[in-house]
Amino acid sequence: MSTGVLVVDDDELIRIGLRAIIDAQPDLRVVAEAADGAEVPPLVARHRPDVVLMDVRMPGIDGIQATRHLLATSADPPRVLVVTTFANDEYVYEALRAGASGFLLKRARPAEVVEAVRVVAAGESLLFPAAIRQLVGAYGPAGGDRLRGARLTDREAEVLRLMTTGRSNPEIAAHLVVGVETIKTHVGNVLAKLGVRDRTQAVIAAYESGFVTPSGPA
Repeated sequence: MSTGVLVVDDDELIRIGLRAIIDAQPDLRVVAEAADGAEVPPLVARHRPDVVLMDVRMPGIDGIQATRHLLATSADPPRVLVVTTFANDEYVYEALRAGASGFLLKRARPAEVVEAVRVVAAGESLLFPAAIRQLVGAYGPAGGDRLRGARLTDREAEVLRLMTTGRSNPEIAAHLVVGVETIKTHVGNVLAKLGVRDRTQAVIAAYESGFVTPSGPA
């Protein structure tokens, strides 16, 4: 089955370009387009996309508000991939904190767009870990408490540290010399204990709580 994508951007040329890139792939398809964040909930309900490509800055309901509302009101929300002009942008960081799984630059090459959609849809690795680390260092509040009381085991803590580097489940499994299914179980436990939906949110929680630091090796 192909991965369904909803494209949300107030610029029609951007939407046309993204549709052309995505629809050229045999495993991806654009199921709908929107010019404003307010259009996202009904389109998601109607078309059930796997991934939403969400412009972070729109004149009506922006990508931050739309992402927050979508994840709060949908029982099984799609992954959100924020589309932005600038990587080091507080809007991008707030969208990630609101629940987006990653971000994509508007100047990205077609191959990078395709890979980003596939990575976010699969949910097994972190997009641009170094860039996310920089965003947390620039805009992230210190002293977050999502890790306090999480009671991670030593192995779960080790897996979380490796997640912050952007490693996929197979890469973490190879590093720790265990099976991929074992790592999937550990990752699932980490997400559940932190009360987060995906790896990006877990990594942000790890940075904001001081479990790992933006200045550290990641």
